[in-house]
Amino acid sequence: MTHPSPHPNSAPEERRTVVVVGAGPAGLTVGTILRDASVDCVVLETESRQFIETRPRAGVIEEWAVRELARRGLGKNLMERAQVHDTCEFRFGGERYRFPYGDLTGHHHYVYPQPLLVTDLVREYADVRGGDIRFGVRDVRLHDLDSDRPAVSYRCPETGERRLLRCDFVAGCDGARGVTRDAIPPERTRIARQDDGIGWLALLAEAPPSSDCVLFGVHPNGFAGHMARSPEVTRYYLQCPPGDDPENWPHDRVWAELRTRLGAAGAPPLAEGRLIEKRVLDMHHYVVEPLVHGRLLLAGDAGHLTAPIAAKGMNLALHDAFLLGDALAGYVTRGDGSGLDAYSEASLRRVWDYQEFSQWLSDIYHGVASGDPFRAGTTLARLRRLFTSPAAAAAFAEQYLGSAAVF
Repeated sequence: MTHPSPHPNSAPEERRTVVVVGAGPAGLTVGTILRDASVDCVVLETESRQFIETRPRAGVIEEWAVRELARRGLGKNLMERAQVHDTCEFRFGGERYRFPYGDLTGHHHYVYPQPLLVTDLVREYADVRGGDIRFGVRDVRLHDLDSDRPAVSYRCPETGERRLLRCDFVAGCDGARGVTRDAIPPERTRIARQDDGIGWLALLAEAPPSSDCVLFGVHPNGFAGHMARSPEVTRYYLQCPPGDDPENWPHDRVWAELRTRLGAAGAPPLAEGRLIEKRVLDMHHYVVEPLVHGRLLLAGDAGHLTAPIAAKGMNLALHDAFLLGDALAGYVTRGDGSGLDAYSEASLRRVWDYQEFSQWLSDIYHGVASGDPFRAGTTLARLRRLFTSPAAAAAFAEQYLGSAAVF
């Protein structure tokens, strides 16, 4: 919620042009773009630097996003260290079906875990370019968003003192559980929501990848996924009831289900190892429209959430950051407001395109386990079409890679 304007004498006041709330990929990229354009800004983050640099998150980045990062001097480590993926494999009906989307399109994915990208971005913004970033801030509040002098206040972690940052714009990049989205009055926005009624048990295993590509297991017991994270660590997913307790999934049960759901003729056995993370993700989505309220502009998960079904979340956050950073820099340095005027619509075109693909892919992943024989049959028909129809394969590859033009 928006808080009343603080009394002039209630907190020490500083002046910044832009306050960025949140130091994830979106916030750090916006901050670096602004810093590069000599726009005075500060990034506020409730967690510590160590926490954001080690928080487990996904790592699939699309080619266009890597090109943009590289163009802005932010992609050197990524280009040198990321894995390149150009094939995925579906397993269903006891068989393996490899899908070489690189051969079909000439394009590929990069796999670079988000903590590594965040580490690179923090270093570039704070250590290399001297950007102002404040970790561990508490009780962040937004004020006067409808005025031309909005403000963000927070409690200093060292002193407990409340501090006030008066600014021209607030970039809300603080994720799904942040405060910026809730600062928009309900009557001034629309939030479209979708709950798939499905959970995924997200697992990290101290085990080398069991395949040279991403695996999608479509099985009557439920979906299973395998994604390499490093030569020593593999991400797995298991479909489960929404809200399930991870403690219901001991080591032996997890590996038994993974073997069953990813089993296929001729497939090598899974490399098993200690489970170092277990958490349940409920598959839900939302989109805030518009992404702008007064002088507040939302980016990334603060403005839209896409469940990890299609690995689109970090790509959408970066897309927003490129648009928003350039728009703010253009307005501040040249007085050009066209980017800000177009920001919400330009972002949401890609958001809705990716949401639609995620819904389609969710039907593929989960249809066989739905308990509905008709839905299971149509799901298998869709899957078989990917491997018999060049047109269907090309359309899937284009959406999977995020390479389609979005109008």
